[in-house]
Amino acid sequence: MIPQPITRKNFIKSSSILLAATCLPTAETTAAEEKVSIPAGQTFTLKNVRLETGFTYDGDEVIGTKTALFTVSFEEGKIKDILPNNSAANATDAKGCLMLPAFRDMHIHLDKTYYGLPWQAHLKKNRSVKDMIAYEQQVIPELLKTSVPRTEKLIGLLQSYGTSYARSHVNIEPTSGLNSLKNLETALLHKKKSFQAELVAFPQHGIYYTKSEELMKEAAKMDIDFIGGLDPTSIDGGIEKHMDFVVQLALDHGKGIDIHLHESGEPGLKTIEYLIAKVMENPVLKGKTYVSHAFALRYLDKSKTEEIAEKLGAAKMGIASTIPFTGTPMPIPTLYKYGVDVVAGNDCIVDHWSTFGIGSILQKANLAAQVYGYRTEFDLSRILKLATGNVVPLTDKGERQWPKAGDKANVVLIDASCSAEAVSRISPVKSLIHEGKVVF
Repeated sequence: MIPQPITRKNFIKSSSILLAATCLPTAETTAAEEKVSIPAGQTFTLKNVRLETGFTYDGDEVIGTKTALFTVSFEEGKIKDILPNNSAANATDAKGCLMLPAFRDMHIHLDKTYYGLPWQAHLKKNRSVKDMIAYEQQVIPELLKTSVPRTEKLIGLLQSYGTSYARSHVNIEPTSGLNSLKNLETALLHKKKSFQAELVAFPQHGIYYTKSEELMKEAAKMDIDFIGGLDPTSIDGGIEKHMDFVVQLALDHGKGIDIHLHESGEPGLKTIEYLIAKVMENPVLKGKTYVSHAFALRYLDKSKTEEIAEKLGAAKMGIASTIPFTGTPMPIPTLYKYGVDVVAGNDCIVDHWSTFGIGSILQKANLAAQVYGYRTEFDLSRILKLATGNVVPLTDKGERQWPKAGDKANVVLIDASCSAEAVSRISPVKSLIHEGKVVF
């Protein structure tokens, strides 16, 4: 091999990698409450915690991320102090791990998973949503028998990847009645000290296709946060009746909206536009209305994409995406341009809808970086927000904005030198702290 000259830029990059310390877990690797090593309500301190402090520049270009070691103390579920590092302190040694905000999976189905059961690949190809509804009607009664322990096991998997918060859609339909919701609430109650979730009442089998209206009304009175919907044209035969029901139910009970919209073409686009109009008519829904998947946005021309993105931004509506890795990409950069809240989720994890989904939301940020060409230090550090719920350690100008004293103590310790490396390499999570308790 012929030796290649090294530029100043590459030397700085290489040096930052060599200087990064290898980190180790700060607590026994476990997601079970009974094995949490730091009791609630007590103060504890970590030393040798790596935090980002700024960017390194070559002219105007960001070519690296500055970090330093700190001593961080926690008290009553919050970050108490962030002090210059004291390696001699009587504290748990973070071994140079990078501290980042804990991850958030904002589109997942905790109530439906084969995780914990024997391996089973996806069903036959080319099954329609209605075919899958018919299949669910057969298998759900059996799955409900073990859904509580399997949900808890799935939560443990998410925690091992640094996730401490999720938005979970939960089946509301005649086959399971309200039992999927009740079982999920039981599992979440068991995990309440280490995991938090907001719930979407999801009419997986259609609102009118399987007569789920009354069940949805009952679910809206329970401890859920969003009213869901599903492909109104192909499943329920029309946009208006389906969406009017969803919107009115949300308004009547003070809930948000998060609908599944797989439909592309005119049906999908018209549904998005209809929901935008409803949100503009009812400003109380601004900031709490989401369209999950929204695949119709993948197939618009540039002008129409800009138009819809601008309208979504004005309505303060969000898009929840699984960052599809095949076909035409979702126009996420354009959505960002107009201030649309884009959140990401794993969706299905080893179930009858999909064989894939490993449980890592950091992987979704990595996929987005690959799809949209985010290769630079700056871009990689920005797209971390897909995993953290729009929180990143440094501002665009390189000023540290996280963590601060008083912030909730929801953090991950990760084996990486900086955010950009964490995204690019899907760096391993070494520890998860949720509300001041080590849970992984």
